[in-house]
Amino acid sequence: MLGIGGWKQRMVDPARALPGRDAPMPIHNVHHVHGRPIACAFDGLQLVQFGMGCFWGAERKFWALPGVFTTAVGYAGGYTPNPSYEEVCSGETGHAEVVLVAYAAADIAFDALLRTFWENHDPTQGMRQGNDIGTQYRSVIHCSTQAQFDAAIASRDAYQQRLRDAGHAAITTEIVFPAPTFHYAEDEHQQYLSKHPFGYCGLGGTGVACPVGIDAMP
Repeated sequence: MLGIGGWKQRMVDPARALPGRDAPMPIHNVHHVHGRPIACAFDGLQLVQFGMGCFWGAERKFWALPGVFTTAVGYAGGYTPNPSYEEVCSGETGHAEVVLVAYAAADIAFDALLRTFWENHDPTQGMRQGNDIGTQYRSVIHCSTQAQFDAAIASRDAYQQRLRDAGHAAITTEIVFPAPTFHYAEDEHQQYLSKHPFGYCGLGGTGVACPVGIDAMP
């Protein structure tokens, strides 16, 4: 998908993507908010990746939801293995900044996660989110099951009608199944706004309520 404007809003040619590295970024495998692991087998849990712009603020939206077991931030949807934050920000990896959400389907409906996603960013902006410009800030949903994918598509179509009625442009969110490889971001970025409560958060929605998941909200 090609964005408009400067080169950082255009996906890098895979042949020109940065080479990356074999080893993943080292992380402290303890969530800063609740102490649960951020990397494990996740037995019995469902996984999904959401990209909503800068992942610092996006992660905070999900770790607070009842039924979410854990969250982590990372990079996905590009070409460079185990990239660094600086490499992703260069626009030369193709990755989006994403939040990995591990949740118990018996405790929180997927629709509730979708509602949090749609209402807390502007999914119509292409390769940017507000003043954050670049391919890493694009809106994405990376699904791990066909059921997630079908629900995400249905929610997009329903929300598009609400946005259109409110005068907004077309949704540019990438909805992908199966989910691409998730590369954990450096430890300093994990739960950033818990470690730095007054840190930067550029997250902002359209003000349009999402029609999915209203009855399923915990």
